[in-house]
Amino acid sequence: MELQNKLLALLILLGVFFSQAQYKENDWKERDTWMNVSKIFEIAEIKSGNKVADIGCHEGYLSIHMAKAVGASGKVFAVDVRKDRLEKLEEHLIDRNVKNVRTILGDYDNPKLPENSLDVVVILDTYHEMDDYKKILAHVKKALKSGGNIVLIEKFKQHMLNKSREEQKEAHTLALHYVKEELEAAGFKIKSESKDFGRWKKEEDKRIWILVGKKQ
Repeated sequence: MELQNKLLALLILLGVFFSQAQYKENDWKERDTWMNVSKIFEIAEIKSGNKVADIGCHEGYLSIHMAKAVGASGKVFAVDVRKDRLEKLEEHLIDRNVKNVRTILGDYDNPKLPENSLDVVVILDTYHEMDDYKKILAHVKKALKSGGNIVLIEKFKQHMLNKSREEQKEAHTLALHYVKEELEAAGFKIKSESKDFGRWKKEEDKRIWILVGKKQ
């Protein structure tokens, strides 16, 4: 039993390592081949001049794409709970001469976004990690303008179908129906959903889904 526990711990550690590796800059180009960012922005309704947020930004893959989409007249708030990731993002911004991104060191229950000022908030492959998701959703709602969008994007691992929310969370995945219920409970109106937006890292078992909620 002790050996099994050690092997399980090792597998979890390796899973965390590889899930974080995909956010490193040297993997961004490959990621562009399977993550249709332009379509995501179309679904999210991100436009030039918008003020947007990327919660769980890591080293800035999505934040830098957002910066191009909103242009010089727009603003991106890149939030992460780890200072080292934000420092790396700031290096990428300097290297690319990107000046419309502001980094924010958030708390695990508070992304520290400005209130009533954002058009779109995106949470990509991060919501399943949020223990205090109710508090996070409340903060996001305060940060959005009236009519603003919250966009949640997750990968669902097919072998976790029909498992409990807690079991899915431990496997670093989450089904759309759980999040849909939570968004509605937080007072958001569901605008659109895509249950099959391709495969995460082109792996057949990992289906990407997108859910858009509107602040009423």
